[in-house]
Amino acid sequence: MRYISFRRPDGTASFGRLDGETVTDLATATTPDLKSALAQDALASLTGGASFALADVVLLPVIPNPEKIFCVGLNYATHVAETGREQKEHPAIFQRWNDTLIADGQPMVRPPESVRFDYEGELAVIIGKPGRRIAPENAFDHIAGYAAFNDGSVRDWQRHNIQFTPGKNWPATGAFGPALVTPDEVEDLSAIRVQTRLNGELVQDQPISDLIWDIPAVIAYCSTFTQLNPGDVIATGTPGGVGDKRKPPLYMKAGDMVEVSCGTIGTLRNRIIDEI
Repeated sequence: MRYISFRRPDGTASFGRLDGETVTDLATATTPDLKSALAQDALASLTGGASFALADVVLLPVIPNPEKIFCVGLNYATHVAETGREQKEHPAIFQRWNDTLIADGQPMVRPPESVRFDYEGELAVIIGKPGRRIAPENAFDHIAGYAAFNDGSVRDWQRHNIQFTPGKNWPATGAFGPALVTPDEVEDLSAIRVQTRLNGELVQDQPISDLIWDIPAVIAYCSTFTQLNPGDVIATGTPGGVGDKRKPPLYMKAGDMVEVSCGTIGTLRNRIIDEI
């Protein structure tokens, strides 16, 4: 199944099941959004109401209101190598804020403070079942689904010091979508390739199997220091090929189109604009 969050033609926020080009509205009084439906383990029991053409709704980030967004840094050896860093014993975890998220088709916004606005294509994992100290062998039981993610990075501010937060939390820089794709729709997750294209040029391309810390390991690690809850998001890391480390560097500018594809999980497309 594929689930999206969206605004109805009247502007009301909702969520629903996506079947081709048709959206079945699943919101109820007790499950007004996708996060609440996951929290109540209600998705399978929701029969739905009105139907809309996909073209008539406005997409929202897959989970518009996650409690936590975890991002895994330096999780492909190619990316570690291009940054000149050493591979560490444990994953690098930082957080995004949910007010930085945008949906498929919405513009990513380059702030005037940046001339080094960079792409980072990633696979996102959406948590469906809460848990603390989740064993790696049980990790997939806690996953509701997957989506594509673009961890847009303001490198100018990321490099102010040894830090991630200032470069990763500018408004409208975290693209997330287009849909939550349930695990039964993904035949071989490890074979899925994370591919990023900038203006049609393939700039990142690597399979999920190349992750240094695989998805069970990341879920086990994060759930040790905090509880994972339904609707929480884990962006699992970006492959090598980021614009900041190319020679010459390749940064996103107004008018560019960036696309992040994760095989059958879908393609996330966003135009770049300058902040006005």
